[in-house]
Formats: sequence, C-alpha cells, structure tokens
Amino acid sequence: MIKTFFCIFLVLFLSIFLYGNIYFWIDKTGTKHFTNVSPPKNEAVQEQKESKAIFKKLSSKKNKDRVFNVVKIFDGDTIQVKGLDLIFKIRLVGIDCPEIGFNGQKDQPFSQKAKQYLINLLDDKKVAIKTYGTDAYNRQLAEVFADGKNINLEMIKAGLAEVYTGRRPKNLDSQTYLKEEVRARQASKGMWRQGHFYKTPRQWRKENPRE
Repeated sequence: MIKTFFCIFLVLFLSIFLYGNIYFWIDKTGTKHFTNVSPPKNEAVQEQKESKAIFKKLSSKKNKDRVFNVVKIFDGDTIQVKGLDLIFKIRLVGIDCPEIGFNGQKDQPFSQKAKQYLINLLDDKKVAIKTYGTDAYNRQLAEVFADGKNINLEMIKAGLAEVYTGRRPKNLDSQTYLKEEVRARQASKGMWRQGHFYKTPRQWRKENPRE
C-alpha cells in the first residue's frame, strides 16, 4: 500500500517537474484524479500548471500592475481569473465565507448571499491581485483589488466572511481584517445577525463533510 502510494506520488512529482502541468478531474463521488497522459474524454478535465511557476510569474515586478479578467466565481471566497496567458483559481486570502453545499448537500446560511455579493463587486470588472503563495489545492492565495478596493476586506465589512482562523501569511495585514470583522459583528451585518446560531465555516465543514 505504502509502496503503491509512493509510486503514484513519484509519477505525479516527475510529471509536474518535467512537464510543468498535469491533468485532473473530479468524479461523481467528489474524488480528485490526476494523470500526466491523455485524460479521459468523458470527464470535465482541466489542465493544472505548476503552481510555483504561476506564483513566480504573478509576483514578478514586471507584472505588478497587470490586471486580470474574472472568468468564474465559485463562492464567496474562490474565483477563477485569466491573464498573462494563464487561467487559474484564486482563494481570497485571509477570509473564510459560508460554505455552499457540494453535490446536493445543503448550503450554509448566507453562503449564496456571499457569492452574489462577490459577483456584484466583480461584475464586468478587471482585477489586480497580490499573491501570497498557493494552498493545498494549488490555488493562488491572494488579495483581489477592483475599483481601488480590497475585495477581501469588502467581504469582511459586509458581514459575509470571517477572518480565516487557520494559518495566515505572515506578511498579510491581519490586524486590519480583524478590526473590520469586529465592526461587522457589532453592527450585526450579514451572517452576524444569526447571533448564537452562527457557525463558523470551519465548524460547518466539519459537521457537513463532502460525501
């Protein structure tokens, strides 16, 4: 078992190292599959480029003022953008929004409102991003800016996101995020109006694991 896992890991590692990308898809059970050869034709397959290479390109001083087109908004804290000859996902760093139900599971309260609010903020907008690296799902962890606003902070201010309680990048200005969360809580904005019925996204994920 361990030997088999090691072989799979080695193949994936070499494919990323040698070719810079692999293919992946998620089946009906929610299981993620990877391959470095021809992907199956009956699955919604995506090509995954090396996340470190993307980060290096995004953090280059030459690309500091480049803007990106928003391709898709998945939920209140995850989007997909296009630019610099790249298409990649962004997880809005420093925040955590209510969870949208996966594969027929129920939504966490205010999750759809969070998504719609983010759509309103980014509708027909070009965005600038400040990346802080990648997460375990190869998404860029980034602050997103549009119309001179920090969109991550706007989600906190609206009471539709809390400050991420896990490990945050050291160079992220977390104190500003925390101050805005306190203000939103005190004003009972958005999801904070639930009072003692409120559950954190982390608690919700624990109680409602993806099947």
